[in-house]
Amino acid sequence: MNYFADVGALARKDLLLELRARDTLPAMLLFVLSTLVIFHFVLPGDSSELAAKGLLWVAIVFTALLGLSRAFAAEREQGVIDGLVLAPSDRSAIWLGKALSVLAFLGLAELVALPAFGLFFGGVDGPMVAGVVLADVGIAAVGTLLAAMAAASRARELLLPLLFLPLAIPIVVGGVGASVTDDPSRYVGFLALYDALFAIICWASFEYVVTE
Repeated sequence: MNYFADVGALARKDLLLELRARDTLPAMLLFVLSTLVIFHFVLPGDSSELAAKGLLWVAIVFTALLGLSRAFAAEREQGVIDGLVLAPSDRSAIWLGKALSVLAFLGLAELVALPAFGLFFGGVDGPMVAGVVLADVGIAAVGTLLAAMAAASRARELLLPLLFLPLAIPIVVGGVGASVTDDPSRYVGFLALYDALFAIICWASFEYVVTE
């Protein structure tokens, strides 16, 4: 029970910091809305549904990248990460708490993005929403680990996209497939498998990342 109490405390800390500072979520909301507005005016009126939904997933991935770049900003700037590592708790709790807070930010951003997409392009349905939810889990799991790795580097603004974007390609493939195909269950299952696999890998390896 102490493990989950630590996870809850760490996630709550991030959410409270965001409520006070308001420096991550507003930027994510502004970015994704601006991107959808630009796509709305740039795409021709007869553009295919596949093109519109593909561009939605591009917006989701880069919005997530914007949030992940700030995931460990407070810990890095104030030296808090050293205290968290030295605390008498399982270090994987740091990853899980941070991943839950990242997931909350992504969910809030997409509560705005999906209605905006439906308004501009139409076509928001159940499989698409399921794909977005599962993609968020994968992005939060993988992105949190990579953000922790990049936070220790001087070139973190460059390193994080280089590490994250190749691993985000399967998420985009699964999300687009769940959004546009007649049999979305295959792609939803693929996203669920991706989430389970990478969540286990990230949970098990986070201790070695933060101690290096």
